[in-house]
Amino acid sequence: MNAYVFPFHGTWCHALPSGALYLPDHALLCVSDLHLGKSDRIARRSGVMLPPYEVIETLNKLAEDLAVTDARQVICLGDSFDDLAAAESLDDDMRVRLISLQAGRRWVWVEGNHDPGPVDLGGTHLAQVQIGPLTFRHIATAARAEISGHYHPKYRLAGRSRPAFVLDAERMILPAYGAYTGGLDCSQPAIRQHFGPQALAILTGRKAIVAPLP
Repeated sequence: MNAYVFPFHGTWCHALPSGALYLPDHALLCVSDLHLGKSDRIARRSGVMLPPYEVIETLNKLAEDLAVTDARQVICLGDSFDDLAAAESLDDDMRVRLISLQAGRRWVWVEGNHDPGPVDLGGTHLAQVQIGPLTFRHIATAARAEISGHYHPKYRLAGRSRPAFVLDAERMILPAYGAYTGGLDCSQPAIRQHFGPQALAILTGRKAIVAPLP
């Protein structure tokens, strides 16, 4: 899988090159900020027409990660849809595709600041999830053993900006998993303030690469 494997509060974690986090001891795959339907939302609000392929691209990537890991639990860590209308306008093929990915798995939608709240797509909707010592929520707080998303962290290496995990001994922020998402450089104060001086970034791409956080 070309993943980076590391312990986090007594739990082995695999940072996958795709931007997903896999916890093998719990057969758990965690992804953040899918922003499904973003092109639809932009078209509605601005009239700018973008290729509406990000939903199928994101779901195909998720299906591949599920096949490789054989995860039996999935946590979508907030902002899974770009807004309420995007969730409601999901076309029938994509709706069936998403429901098929949920089959036979415990699937949790964590609330995000873009999220529409519970939608008719199966799964469980929670503000946060506790698994052992780990707390999964959308936006980072000062809590220990916390895994969150929201900021879409990116790291610039060799002139290229890549989505990245950011972590230290206390907490972790996942990259945006969606195919059509922007990002914030992980050296910016909004992200950097959550981490100590020994923080690391794990860059996504063909292979997960570790770098010190500036």
